[in-house]
Amino acid sequence: MRIGLDARWIFPEITGIGSYTQELIRHLAEVDSANEYVLFFQHAEVRDRTAAYAKLEQSANFTSRLIPYGPFSPRSQLSMPGVIRRAGLDIYHSTNFMIPFPAFPAGRRGRTACVVTIHDLIPLMFPEHTPKALKTRFHPVYRWVMRQVGQRADLIITVSESSRNDILRHMAIPESEADRVTAIHEGVADQYEPIDRPARDEKTILYVGRMDPYKNVPGLLRAFSEIVKEGTVRARLKIIGPRDDRYPEVQETITREHLQEHIDWPGYVSGDEILKAYQEADVFVLASLYEGFGLPVLEAMASGTPVVCSNRASLPEVAGNAAVLVDPEDGATLKEAIVSVLTDPNRAEALRIKGLDRAAHFSWKRTAEETVRAYDRLM
Repeated sequence: MRIGLDARWIFPEITGIGSYTQELIRHLAEVDSANEYVLFFQHAEVRDRTAAYAKLEQSANFTSRLIPYGPFSPRSQLSMPGVIRRAGLDIYHSTNFMIPFPAFPAGRRGRTACVVTIHDLIPLMFPEHTPKALKTRFHPVYRWVMRQVGQRADLIITVSESSRNDILRHMAIPESEADRVTAIHEGVADQYEPIDRPARDEKTILYVGRMDPYKNVPGLLRAFSEIVKEGTVRARLKIIGPRDDRYPEVQETITREHLQEHIDWPGYVSGDEILKAYQEADVFVLASLYEGFGLPVLEAMASGTPVVCSNRASLPEVAGNAAVLVDPEDGATLKEAIVSVLTDPNRAEALRIKGLDRAAHFSWKRTAEETVRAYDRLM
């Protein structure tokens, strides 16, 4: 097969979808030497960085092309169908929801089969959780786009059974066509591994992610505020993730709860710094109201860090019995779960051991192998 993979979702600053795309490329290059791959990039520096990371110089079946416009550009809708046709692709795979619609007829297979990865449907299902996002502000347009994707994609890959069920329910996929949607879990990158931590009097609570309302960072901050007030355990909260002026509630909660001197918030940091933060934290907390997958839970586990996370959506599927699962809207229970991990060494150690075992079940190599099998089934 000749497979085109749209790598324009890898931006200069790596996001979750960019990381997924980068890891998929790297591990497809490891596991698949039979098929040909054409990678479409927008930026030369991203192409070169990705090629170095994925060691593509060792993979003669991988080539790349620069496309001078992004996947959301009107020019992409007009020009990508010709790019796809001239490339002679059997499969085109977009690692996020947007596809060039004219290239793929609705309701029937064209010359090139269309594969699209949909990570979650948060703006469609819970627009109140992403009130400032363009997908929410133009909700009817986003809903129409997702319905079009559902009609035109020959295969939809998603990252959890929870998200698969949501896609079948909310994207008007007929029951007779449910096999067009398949769940392939994400993996944990090789660099996430534990280190020996020195004992410290002051504990570190870690959060990694964005500030969108569905991430429930203000809820975490309020629980942390109670920990500070009670003084049962000395702790700092470290937030890894960019500030977002669209959602001032996070900073407002920090100010209102007088938490400034108890929080470290470096903003966006590199992969090495994120790894160090995971490895040095005493507990990782993800109190999201919804997640399509929740990769930071596994990254923390692979780093040997105990996890407290929400019991909503995909998170129980990902965490299994290796995390403390809590109702993210019950602040008292969230606080108690965090304190119990920080003050009970036996519980923390049990979670650490379970987490390492759980994370070992999720590898990007397996993700790539299952993706190739999905391509095979499609063709």
